[in-house]
Amino acid sequence: MTGRYVLDLEEVDETRVAVVGGKGAHLGGLSRIEGIRVPDGFCVTTDAFRRAVAEVPSLDDRLDELSCLDPEDREAMRTLSAHLRRMIGDIAVPGDVSAAVIRALGRFGEQGAYAVRSSATAEDLPGASFAGQQDTYLNVLGRAAVLEHISRCWASVFTERAVVYRQRNGIDHRTVDMAVVVQRMVFPESSGILFTADPVTGNRKVATVDAGFGLGEALVSGLVNPDVFTVRDGEVVSRTIAVKERAVHALPAGGTREVVVDVRQRERPALTDEEAVRLVGLGRRIEAYFGCPQDIEWCLVDGGFRIVQSRPVTTLFPLPVLADGDSENRVYVSVGHQQMMTDAMKPLGFSMWQLTAMVPMVEAGGRLFVDVTRRLASPASRDGLLDVLGKGDPLVRDALETVLGQEGFVPSLPDVVPGGPPSAGAPAPIQTDRSVVTGLIERSRTSVAALERDIRTQEGPALFDFLLEAFEEHKRVLGDPLSMQAVMAGMDATWWLNDRLWQWLGERNAADTLTLSAPDNVTSEMGLALLDVADVIRPLPEVLAFLRDAGQLDDATFLDELAKTAGGGEARDAIEAYLDRYGMRCVGEIDITRPRWRERPTTLVPVILDNVRNFGPGAAGRRFEQGRRKALEMEQEVLSRLRTLPDGDRKADETRRMIDRVRTFIGYREYPKYGIVSRYFVYKQALLAEAERLVREGVLPEKEDAFYLTFQELHEAVRSNRVDGRLIERRKEAFRSYRELTPPRVLTSDGEALTGAYRRDDVPAGALTGLPVSAGTVEGRARVVLDMAEADLEAGDILITVFTDPSWSPLFVGIAGLVTEVGGLMTHGAVIAREYGLPAVVGVDRATRLIRDGQRIRVHGTDGYVELLP
Repeated sequence: MTGRYVLDLEEVDETRVAVVGGKGAHLGGLSRIEGIRVPDGFCVTTDAFRRAVAEVPSLDDRLDELSCLDPEDREAMRTLSAHLRRMIGDIAVPGDVSAAVIRALGRFGEQGAYAVRSSATAEDLPGASFAGQQDTYLNVLGRAAVLEHISRCWASVFTERAVVYRQRNGIDHRTVDMAVVVQRMVFPESSGILFTADPVTGNRKVATVDAGFGLGEALVSGLVNPDVFTVRDGEVVSRTIAVKERAVHALPAGGTREVVVDVRQRERPALTDEEAVRLVGLGRRIEAYFGCPQDIEWCLVDGGFRIVQSRPVTTLFPLPVLADGDSENRVYVSVGHQQMMTDAMKPLGFSMWQLTAMVPMVEAGGRLFVDVTRRLASPASRDGLLDVLGKGDPLVRDALETVLGQEGFVPSLPDVVPGGPPSAGAPAPIQTDRSVVTGLIERSRTSVAALERDIRTQEGPALFDFLLEAFEEHKRVLGDPLSMQAVMAGMDATWWLNDRLWQWLGERNAADTLTLSAPDNVTSEMGLALLDVADVIRPLPEVLAFLRDAGQLDDATFLDELAKTAGGGEARDAIEAYLDRYGMRCVGEIDITRPRWRERPTTLVPVILDNVRNFGPGAAGRRFEQGRRKALEMEQEVLSRLRTLPDGDRKADETRRMIDRVRTFIGYREYPKYGIVSRYFVYKQALLAEAERLVREGVLPEKEDAFYLTFQELHEAVRSNRVDGRLIERRKEAFRSYRELTPPRVLTSDGEALTGAYRRDDVPAGALTGLPVSAGTVEGRARVVLDMAEADLEAGDILITVFTDPSWSPLFVGIAGLVTEVGGLMTHGAVIAREYGLPAVVGVDRATRLIRDGQRIRVHGTDGYVELLP
């Protein structure tokens, strides 16, 4: 041991992040891997950093000031971060720290050249993206220069980009300490970056090598285009050799400079194929040691490779964990894209969905996926699967077809193991009879009422046994063959009408109009019911004034405080009645851990106020009746036109029967989800009661910590009265990192993440392509809304968001059109858009980033694209 201010690299490993920072810890770990050569060196520890900054008297005041800044106020951020860098950079390295550094330089060669690299405690971690935020200095000569550059590295903890990143991600500036890595400088012939997984596709079996001449800074800074080698299974499968006009070399007096590459060398590969394969082999050792794909900086010196940095690749989507020894290729389809909830879920949330779902699901990155490999492997089931998924979301079908196009990845099998998404085989037909729907709804209500009654007496471990039985009833209700027949009857009738009326009359998406104001749609009724709440509140000025300040109120006291205003009792009763019917809903409602409207009633306030502002009394009834009349007029028109065709009476009779069928059953499409969410709220209240008991007994710090345990783990915690606090902290960190990831529609066991593509040539240049789900064309102001609670909409606005589950339906009554990044023909947002007659295009990749808030756009809901207007 060389003292608490300096540690040799060989003395540390990846467990010492708090002492030597992420870069130092990873380098220490690398030095322990057999066959991996790391330049010799040492770390100046975080103790030294804290010792130095303790001599900055006003640092705490400046940090207080920094924490109060808006991260979007770039000028203030720039000014204050520069001031902090000067404050730290101006201090001399304390004497005891300086002495320890000089002793270390004596061991490694005081006259040598060194690389001095910052190593923050929050960088190079699986859940962080701090790469490039702090400073590195190369070819530093002499003890005075090394000490000076250590100070510069300390100061770089406050680079503007690092400060803004921490501020935006809620990271306390005081929690980040800075260590410094000092290593013997290497002077390579070539250098570059190795990704042990393809950074574009995510494929874990493909490695990519970027290579250039001289020091790697030429590549990192974008000075030159690199040679790129793609390596798979020990073989270079593709290569691109760039013209390398410039390189960065070390100067004899210290530092580096840009040089011009000899014209005879510019097109020479920076690596041979053999060297690229050998490098990837070293990368696989490093990956195995750290347990995840790595982003590795390397140098080629005298025919051997030196590794100067390795960090986790934080942008790859995680893979489901397979059983030991399971090496079969797998293809997974995203559940979130079907359920309109692609956000990361907490462990209690995804484990509850797994326990109550009708098919087995696996978790990856806080999202759920269904393994469809066996269905794809059988030609008989493959066509049905592609047909069903393609009707809902053509991008899923395209992604699956891309996988099927990879020769040999999906085996060909004659038999199919039951399970997975439904095949194309439709359930047996049922009579067009509305009593079927009303009977199913009543059976669901009765089942939920029985659950509410019986769960009241359950607590402790017995509650979990009760819930496991309740989950079986949950699945019985959800899998009721009659219920599935009713859902499929509405969907099949929709497709029949769209296909036949396009074929016979050239009428595109006719079912969109024919299903307006269909009965028994609990989700569209929910949006209209909030218009009725607005009718109660509109004539109450003191209530309106109170609601406009509701953002400052506590959800727990909101309704009681509302009742104290003039007319507030009537307003509270209206909101309470709404919550009694719909309070179990919320954004992302398939995740049981999400706060429900009953728990956060102020979420509804902005929508109520928009309804008050944008609509007059009686709007709900008028809108429903307008939709019903429009559907009836459309029915009469198409039947009249059909009768003029050859064999027209038969076509008209078939169409009339199918219109009756679609209007009988299409509204029920929304009810099974309502039943699920109703049961989920009952489950949640019971589980939260157990979590509150664990808090009272000191087992959990907060009841919401239970959300980071799976259902099975929470069961064990209640039984044993013990919880691993470190596990919960690891889960919180993982969840934070998962939230930043975009889940793919299709994921393979190789790690390839596929989102699919539209194969269309009928979209105008510059337009955004999507899936047409609700007919019509509308032009208006785009409002990009990522949080329903922050929506501020006016009549005629077009809603742009990532996804809409049923909880967004109250917003639909006040908008003119809808564009989402995720969705399919029969997902909830599409169904409700058709119910309300809103032109809608879904599945528009990156819509919330490509469309600016406030921009004028034109939504072509019939043809499936969005025009961005000047």
